[in-house]
Amino acid sequence: MSAAPIWSHAEVWDSVAAALPDARAIVQGERVLTWADFSRRSDALAAHLLERGLSRQSKVAVYTQNRPDYLIAYYAAFKAGLAPFNVNYRYAADEVLYLLENGDAEAVVFETLYAPLIERIRTRAPLVKTWLAIADEGEAIPPWAEAFADVAARTPVAQPVSAPWGRSGDDLLILYTGGTTGMPKGVMWRQHDLFGRYGFVSNALVGIEPLGHPHEAGPRAAAGIVPRPIALIAPPLMHGTGQLGATNAFSFGGTVVLLPKGRFDPEALWDAVHRERVTRISIVGQPFAQPMLDALDAHPERWDVSCVLGIISSGAMWSRENKKGLLRHMPQAALTDAFSSSEAIGMGTSIMTANAEFETARFTIGPDCAVFTEDGRRVTPGSGERGRTAVGGFLPLGYYKDQAKTDATFKIIEGRRWSVPGDWAEVTAAGELILLGRGSQCINTGGEKVFPEEVEEALKEHPSVRDAAVTGLPDPRMGERVAALVELSAPAEVADLIAHVRERLAHYKAPRHVLIVDTVARAPNGKLDYKAIKARALDAFAAADQPAT
Repeated sequence: MSAAPIWSHAEVWDSVAAALPDARAIVQGERVLTWADFSRRSDALAAHLLERGLSRQSKVAVYTQNRPDYLIAYYAAFKAGLAPFNVNYRYAADEVLYLLENGDAEAVVFETLYAPLIERIRTRAPLVKTWLAIADEGEAIPPWAEAFADVAARTPVAQPVSAPWGRSGDDLLILYTGGTTGMPKGVMWRQHDLFGRYGFVSNALVGIEPLGHPHEAGPRAAAGIVPRPIALIAPPLMHGTGQLGATNAFSFGGTVVLLPKGRFDPEALWDAVHRERVTRISIVGQPFAQPMLDALDAHPERWDVSCVLGIISSGAMWSRENKKGLLRHMPQAALTDAFSSSEAIGMGTSIMTANAEFETARFTIGPDCAVFTEDGRRVTPGSGERGRTAVGGFLPLGYYKDQAKTDATFKIIEGRRWSVPGDWAEVTAAGELILLGRGSQCINTGGEKVFPEEVEEALKEHPSVRDAAVTGLPDPRMGERVAALVELSAPAEVADLIAHVRERLAHYKAPRHVLIVDTVARAPNGKLDYKAIKARALDAFAAADQPAT
């Protein structure tokens, strides 16, 4: 092929759709989309977005739970040379508005479930040219929105759709993620760099011969040169683990299996594995893995899980004991714990099999990863010295519209560019990473980032609260849970304080435990002493299951 490669998702996926039109692309319960369906619906939506006046790299916000329409919206954006980004469906109104404004959204794809929230903020998002509502059976489309299903059912003039400005490997996928300040940051990934990061341009991660051209993806998948995964995505597509797990599976010509909407149900997961013969499962650590193991232990003969070749986790800690339990049920599988973040993919991996164990929080260092001290020196393996992990190679451009945060994370060290997201680690003499945690006070609860300052400010908006401090406590399933120390100026009930936070922030950010104290531990300079705060919270709530005073 003489044309220069354009490493974009649309180019790769169009190749798969042409080579495997009748193969399944997406399965969610009884709903099945073939690759021809997937491409055709995305073409229709892409044509609509262009008709509504979106231009090169206009931003498309996707605000839904897991469903095929989420992936159709992304494919459509890629086809039209637009930049999609994720909206956390757990956010409150002001948080959603912040994302739409910060992301410069010109189109919003949303479920009608969230229409009442959008109704409160949409007049404050004047850049939006089209609101596309996804309605389940019996639900009404708001009068100010267009029906996603009707748009996706149209037949565009050209298939596959491509905008007048064409496609480029520089086209963006923007992945909003929590940052060290508590406000979401949009990580700007060029599509070329994502394909490079996952080994399509070079064999950095996947260990296979890289593609010579994006258009080889479909024929190679059809010929069986590479295995086509049947990938079950358990976490939300709005998070990097779910979203990138799905896009990666598509790029191998595979099938993405989604669970029913709503609360995570481990029995529904194993039902889908058994029914669809799933080969790969994406999860977020212990919050998913423990219920999965509990279900298998309770019903050891109910499901055939011999099809599972791998479970891949990222975003939350995953214990060795849980992995050993899962391997009792599926000794053929490899369990991969990926040490990555939205802005730093590939820092390390921990792969456990029935014949090879790995300790929790210990990783094989990635090929592009290094650990540097604060003054820019490489940590010598086996020295016991601590430093911040960094990854080089294919990297994001930075954070959307935030040069200060970009400069704080993406550093020039040893004459090359690195992503340094703030994770501290040691390097053993054997070259393994021992993860120590973030230098900031970020709380990770079930893969969701919670920043103490944000919750503290919400608490202090309560008329009876004089001061507040927030910390994370260990939780066997969620990794951490949120706890608060509160100093009152007038009597208040703990339940009212928690409800007050839930009215202002996503529910998972609200404290699970609140301790009323005479005074919050602050240093003479006015800063909170988080070490003392955590110690007090541990003493009060280490074994607690319910909020208490």
